[in-house]
Amino acid sequence: MSKYDPKTDHYPASWENVWVRATAEDGTVGYGATHHGRPVAAIVEDHLGPLIVGEDALATERCWDLMFRATRAYGSGGLTSYAISAVDLALWDLKGRLLDRPVYELIGGRIHESLPAYATGNDVDWAKECGFSAFKLARPFGPFDGPDAIERSADYVAGVRDVIGAEAELMLDCWMTFDVDFTVRLAERLRPYRMRWLEEYLDPEDLAGHVAVRERVPWQTLAGGEHLYTRYPFAQVIAARCLDILQPDITWVGGLTETIRICHMAAAANLPVILHGGGLNQWGLHLSVAMPNVPMVEFFIGSDPGVALEEQIASRRDLIWGPALRAVPRDGRIAPADGPGFGLELDDDWFEPYDTSPRTVRRP
Repeated sequence: MSKYDPKTDHYPASWENVWVRATAEDGTVGYGATHHGRPVAAIVEDHLGPLIVGEDALATERCWDLMFRATRAYGSGGLTSYAISAVDLALWDLKGRLLDRPVYELIGGRIHESLPAYATGNDVDWAKECGFSAFKLARPFGPFDGPDAIERSADYVAGVRDVIGAEAELMLDCWMTFDVDFTVRLAERLRPYRMRWLEEYLDPEDLAGHVAVRERVPWQTLAGGEHLYTRYPFAQVIAARCLDILQPDITWVGGLTETIRICHMAAAANLPVILHGGGLNQWGLHLSVAMPNVPMVEFFIGSDPGVALEEQIASRRDLIWGPALRAVPRDGRIAPADGPGFGLELDDDWFEPYDTSPRTVRRP
């Protein structure tokens, strides 16, 4: 959107998070959540919720398939995938509570006691002080920032490399802002700084563009997939071998049920999966420690320098999902909560009923 300034003020829409509560007939509850507010809440309230009322609370595969098939008329990607994700996560949390088992046990058992976490954010000084040794930057400049954008980007990355040292992992998140030519030229210019991977550099639907980048920079590890919905586009990416690391978001792609399928598809192709935001919530952490091809997780640092991670998590209800879902990295590693389901400790008073009636979307 940077080429349409000042329209950037309207991107993205400032919808709130949406939570789903699934209640079994014995009163046991499970919780899931996702983004994009009122439209997603309406899909859950008007369609998905009534659809699965009365279903077996343990039949997560059946419920997922019901939701997917029922939404085909208006598309099961995008906002629909967000809605399915929230319901599916709530059902898995409910299943774990009913069976008195953590979800990671229900999906195959714990492979990793903890996982290394990389820090997302451009304040690498503070992330390094917090104990991280792997860092992902948001791209500083893009194609609409002038003819010197690549050199300015290289200067920035060089400065970061000096701060974190030669041995630290360094990644760049481009967030759908480049084209093929810009991506290739930037990858070549950043080659001296040993980027662990370049991430989400093209429009996610541009499969041919991803193939072209893969062919032109065969030495560079490429990652992406957070804005792909359901397993089907991941199957196309895997078949084309145009990404080296798959990055579904468990709260967007279709929930735990669909993310497990993507992990298994990737494993068959010997590809790793590193969830988008996988260290930011218990849903992602439970999945990550139970999958053999998940080597690390992402952790976004939302605190100002000097504010300890424990303090930011305890004090900021609005930070990602709130303190109930967040785990604190220790020495650059992170582990899921114990307890039944996803180990969530939530108070119903924390939630407010979502108003799905027509209204004007609030802007930032």
